[in-house]
Parts: sequence; C-alpha cells; structure tokens
Amino acid sequence: MQVPIVDLVSQYKNLKREIDEAINRVLSHAHFVFGKELETFESELAEFVGTEYALGVANGTDALLLSLYALDIKEGDEIITTPFTFFASTEVIAMLKAKPIFVDIKEDSFNINPELIENKITGRTKAILPVHLFGQCADMKHISQIASKHDLFIVEDAAQEIGAKFNGKMAGSFGNTAGLSFFPTKNLGACGDAGAILTNSRELYEKIKLLRIHGSVKKYYHQSIGFNNRLDAIQAAILSVKLKYLNTWNNRRHKIASKYNEALKDYVKTPAEKENYHSVYHQYTIMTDKRDKLKSYLQEKGVVSAIHYPIPLHLQAAFEYLGHKTGDFPVSEKAALQVFSLPVYPELTDDMVGYVIEKVSQFFK
Repeated sequence: MQVPIVDLVSQYKNLKREIDEAINRVLSHAHFVFGKELETFESELAEFVGTEYALGVANGTDALLLSLYALDIKEGDEIITTPFTFFASTEVIAMLKAKPIFVDIKEDSFNINPELIENKITGRTKAILPVHLFGQCADMKHISQIASKHDLFIVEDAAQEIGAKFNGKMAGSFGNTAGLSFFPTKNLGACGDAGAILTNSRELYEKIKLLRIHGSVKKYYHQSIGFNNRLDAIQAAILSVKLKYLNTWNNRRHKIASKYNEALKDYVKTPAEKENYHSVYHQYTIMTDKRDKLKSYLQEKGVVSAIHYPIPLHLQAAFEYLGHKTGDFPVSEKAALQVFSLPVYPELTDDMVGYVIEKVSQFFK
C-alpha cells in the first residue's frame, strides 16, 4: 500500500464542482484583485476565528511581516520567539533589522516555554511572537500575562493552527495580530500561496489595509510607504469553498490522531493531549531516537513521512550572526534530531491509517 504524506488531488476531486464554479465566477467578471470574493472570505474568516477583522494577504510570511511593520518594529528592537519552527517566523524579524531572541520549547508541545520568557526581556524587547506549532496552541494565558505585565505586543504565528483552541478560544484571536498561512498543504489550503492577518484592533486593521496596497488611500494617492501584498480573488473564492468543510476536516484529523495515539504510545512519544487545548493536527509529529531508521523503513513500505524541522533556527547559517552554538537550546535541538510526522490528512482512509500503524508497530517488534 502507498500512503502519501498529503493528497491534494483527492481533496480537489471531492470539491471539484464547487471549486471550478468559484474559479469560473471570478474569470467571468474578471475582478482578479480585491472585489466581492475577497470581502466575503475576509468576513467569513473573521467570523470563524472570532476576531473583529481579517485581511487577506499574499502568504503567511507576509502576514507576519506586515504585522510587525504595522506595530512599528524597527532596527534594534528585540522580538522573543522560538528556535523550533519554520524559518519564516524569524526571517520576518530579521528582515526589519530587529533582533530575534530565542526561547527554548516545551517537549510535550514543541511550543515556546513561557516559563523561560521573562528572563529574556530587556529594555529593547517590543513583542513576543509565539508559534502555535503542528496544530496545538501555545500557552497563551501565560504568554498574554507576560505581555501585559511588560507592555509588549503579541504577534501570533498561527500558520498551522486555524481551528485550534486554547481555553475555548481560537488560535489567532489572542494577540495584537496573528498571521495565517493557506499554503496548499495547510488544514485550509489555497491553490497556491495565500495568507491572512487577524486583529481585533480597528487602528491596526486600517493601517494594514493601506500597507498591503502600497500605502494607498485611493489609486495613485499614497499616504505611506507600503507593500504589494494582496490575496487574489481566485484564491479567496477557493478558500471560501473550503472553509465550509474545515471543521469536518479538522475533526477527521483529530480522529486519525486519536487512533495513532492509542496504537503507537508504547513505541514512540506521541503528541500530548492536554486539558483545555484542542489541536487540529496540522502535523501528527512523534519523537523517537530511532527516527532516521524508522523513517527509512516506512519509506520502503510505502509510507511517506516528513521531518519538521531538522535544524533549529539558532543553528541555521542565516542566523550565525546571532552567535548561538549547539547546546544553547537543548530541547529544540533534541526535537530536531528525533521528530518526524506521519500522514494525517482528512482524505486518509481507515485502511491507510491501519497500515501506517501496522508498519510502525512492526518496526519496533
């Protein structure tokens, strides 16, 4: 049996009629930039997450970049974040010539450890950028308390978290802003690059609304320096179609993860199922010191897996200038050596899930 890490073709086939109709509607009226489709999706997205505002942008990276820019992050400012995440989370900090200040993660969630944050706060600290990783929220109660105490902004990296909850509140609704990604493999994926910014601040909403279109209040009249950063109407139309199915898809992911958890807990370290947290399992990520051998074995048996992420950011060549070394963030470094992700997409059949479980079990017997 062949089990891919994700199957976007099956998802498209299941929604082909609706997606094709949405695309053809945009092609027919030819309003490819802004317009009704984007306005509709932004309204639906804000309602889904529970924020006052949502703004469609070109991708998840730019969602974070515009968020920091709108908060007036400047050269020399310090932003506290995690070294165990996708590169973009910290890349955007460096792009504004601010300084990433890393805080190690908790092994049970792979998210930033809030108990270590306050020790990293200085007079130059301006914001905390927590990453909700693999579908589970960071501890936003603790992080929010720290931010409030020290008068810091919070920019949530919720690229992998749409639909995830902490204490009944959705990821992306805690901070001053949040960045979402709709990269095709995400729980809510576009047919290309796409992203969004969430906020409850009218002031930030209006500011980012201008920033994403060259700081323009109307055509050829520019109030500030901005960006060319918009979500295309075709992508917005497709995302509106898919958003209707997101809760069902996330529930399927959770069901698959529950099967994995029960069957694999004696062989590998499975994701934590913690009280007051509701994960949407963007990735089903396990830990084992036999990671590389198990991954190769599964590949031979037709099961595709992925490593998220093999090198923590403090050891990346691009951040060598920060002066970190091996041993500075031991939990992140351990995770980078031991984690890998099993297939967990909604189109995964029960037979395929059973096959993955069987092959992982066989490896350890």
